[in-house]
Amino acid sequence: MRMVLLGPPGAGKGTQANRLAEKLKLPHISTGDLLRQNVKAATSLGKEASDFMDKGLLVPDELVARMLMQRFEHADTKRGFILDGYPRNLKQAETLDEILKARVLDLDIVIYLDTSEAVIIQRLGGRLACSSCGANFHIKNMPPRESGICDNCGGKLYQRTDDQEETIKKRLEVYKKEVYSLIKYYEARKKLYRLSADEDAEIVLEKIIHLAQELDDSPKV
Repeated sequence: MRMVLLGPPGAGKGTQANRLAEKLKLPHISTGDLLRQNVKAATSLGKEASDFMDKGLLVPDELVARMLMQRFEHADTKRGFILDGYPRNLKQAETLDEILKARVLDLDIVIYLDTSEAVIIQRLGGRLACSSCGANFHIKNMPPRESGICDNCGGKLYQRTDDQEETIKKRLEVYKKEVYSLIKYYEARKKLYRLSADEDAEIVLEKIIHLAQELDDSPKV
């Protein structure tokens, strides 16, 4: 099962991808994590990325694509993967197709986690991030065991400046413009499935698993 999770900020892509990875026994591949791992390990790709980041520049798509290509060479991706954070636009979607085609593979399913603005603001407005390991928590939905302290590493938790309501609304406007052509692209290829992500995370998780199992059991053309 080769799956991509799409959705606006606050849709719960990272949370769902982590839980799905456990349930389906598939690797969760996050391009954000890949980037951080390469930089931390000072790989050749990580050093290239650091050159851009140190100058305050975005890491080029081509460099992220090369990191993905390397990740797909690992043995744990043979049964499939859950991709989160990529693609973000039409060009990246086409690049992903090229990477998979070179390995004689294709995506099985692209799930769009449809989320209302009110729910996104509620989720992001209460989000907390660890300053050390990057783990995410939520004041209401997923509070840490000890206030202000990361359960995983003991690092200090903080609220990101872009998780303020007005900033969130602006981010959503930008996202909607970017994702429109991406949705159309996967709809045309009959890969896209929409699920409401306004409900509790466990309910959304079960819906995704049910959809994946239905697809896995369906006759192959």
